[in-house]
Amino acid sequence: MKIERIEVRITEMPIRIKRIFSSGSYDSGPAGQLLGKPVFLRLIGEGIEGHAQIRPISPGHFVADTSESVATAIREVYGPLLIGKSVFDIEAIDEILTSRLAGNPAARALIDIALHDAMGKALDVPVHRLLGGCSQSRIELEWSVSLADDVGVMIEEARTAVDDYGIKVLCLKAAGKGGWRRDVENFGKVRAALGDDVVIGVDPNTGWTVAETIAFMHAVGAHDLGYVEQPVLRRDIRGMAEIRAQAKGVPVMADEGLFTLSDAADLALARAVDVYCIKLYKVGGLTPARKIAALGEAHGILINSGGLAVASQFEAAASCHFCATIPARRTFGAAEFAFGVGPKGPDPLVAEGAMSIRDGAVDVPMGPGLGLTLDLAALERMTLQTFEIRT
Repeated sequence: MKIERIEVRITEMPIRIKRIFSSGSYDSGPAGQLLGKPVFLRLIGEGIEGHAQIRPISPGHFVADTSESVATAIREVYGPLLIGKSVFDIEAIDEILTSRLAGNPAARALIDIALHDAMGKALDVPVHRLLGGCSQSRIELEWSVSLADDVGVMIEEARTAVDDYGIKVLCLKAAGKGGWRRDVENFGKVRAALGDDVVIGVDPNTGWTVAETIAFMHAVGAHDLGYVEQPVLRRDIRGMAEIRAQAKGVPVMADEGLFTLSDAADLALARAVDVYCIKLYKVGGLTPARKIAALGEAHGILINSGGLAVASQFEAAASCHFCATIPARRTFGAAEFAFGVGPKGPDPLVAEGAMSIRDGAVDVPMGPGLGLTLDLAALERMTLQTFEIRT
């Protein structure tokens, strides 16, 4: 399959999402605003289409991409370079795109995922078959609990996750206005409300110092802390290593510190983390995600799949296929894309194949490509801005 036409669309979201964390707010913006909205990509050629959707999470967070920068990168640079290329030439395409415009992980993730979707449809196999096969056919999900001034609000959200959806892994946002001591109180109250059967981790989103992180871990020792995710600044690898050395068995996870394969190598060589949190929009898609996972395997570092994929089955499906390829013994915790598979409402772009949560987990799609059928009429309805690249 050679690419003949490319469509880039900034699309509306069916709902507005606002969440709080230490490094900013997660806000998809009001209806009609381009900033904060997802970008949908269609690669079209020889009667086959490849689809992908990513919502850049800027402004207010650690990833530089915006909806318009993603669309522009594809329209002005990447798209013209893709025309006429075979969707199967993943590595060659990646080399060409890097030589013209390095970085731009969200735009690259869209392209990489759409290429895999097209390949899967051309071969009539699910995406995970292209990545090494299905090691797990059912993916457990994690629920990320937003920061709130009132811990009762956090407890209510956590109870919704556990009681309504059967979620068994929670991640509490931390490093809010009250400092690490308030986080200790919040953690203890959530643990008391939820009991001992739920894994509860904490994510300060780089909002703590090394000393504060160690003090927090020691203070909540009696409350069964599940893990600590990226407590300090992204390039503070020595700080992460010091935290891990004093963690007393609590796994330390890299998120903001892990964008590239080189980042993964630096973390591994410093023995700074137990877990890589891989987000497809952050690392550039499925191809680099698999390379980072392989490096993790070589160094005994486990893999966690991040990214909320809010109200997007297409983004969630890509993460789900990636998770399916990682054996359970090399997987840490649960995947974060719960908000893409039901709790925030149905995805209007999906005509058939939508995933849903059952007992805290989803079944891996087994249809061709991502396993989802696009509703073209809904896509037209939801489009805020569109660009087209042709031969």
